[in-house]
Amino acid sequence: MNKIPVITIDGPAASGKTSVSRELAQRFSWSWVSTGAFYRGIAFVALKQNVDLNDEAALIKIVNSDLWEVCMSPDRTQFLYNNQDVTDEIYKEEMGSAASQIGQHQKLRRSLLEAQRNCVSKVEGLVAEGRDCGTVVFPDADVKIYLTAKSENRAKRRADEQGASFEEMAKAQKRRDKDDQTRVAAPLQVPENAHVVDTSDMDLQQVVEHVDSIVRAELKI
Repeated sequence: MNKIPVITIDGPAASGKTSVSRELAQRFSWSWVSTGAFYRGIAFVALKQNVDLNDEAALIKIVNSDLWEVCMSPDRTQFLYNNQDVTDEIYKEEMGSAASQIGQHQKLRRSLLEAQRNCVSKVEGLVAEGRDCGTVVFPDADVKIYLTAKSENRAKRRADEQGASFEEMAKAQKRRDKDDQTRVAAPLQVPENAHVVDTSDMDLQQVVEHVDSIVRAELKI
């Protein structure tokens, strides 16, 4: 049985992970998953259930419950809460901060690993993006990409996407970067053997073409 190819794309907030990985998956006709959706979604459910985001045991109960489900589609990772699609809700900026908060919990991260890794079952190929895909979730991935960009570039991208203030977005991003880089559980870092791509001075299509060429060279396709 042939091994299912797995490509991981990691990096900080607004580095281009989602857009690049999604287009890459479409090019190869592979499945696509954003592992961050799991954290955003669990944080969303916790807030809806009035669960303290610092209560790790209660959060793990949510992880093990049937309150939620993640579904992969060609262009987004859908998160269902009580069988309702709340994907748009979990991608609001405040949910990003909540996701970083619960991401500090080591046992919670371990409890989500099985669900994240199960995304590779019954697919022809998988492109996974997040902050620990190449380091923790899929450490044996066939190709690992780490996207980065200057802080001001990333803040402007996120502000433009959400129609928000650049100054406020820069502050929020700085806090989130610090949380992601300093947490004890799976801190944001460059995966071993990853190709590092600085997207600061590149547009989306330039990044996609560059990453596409890396993947084709590594996989010899």
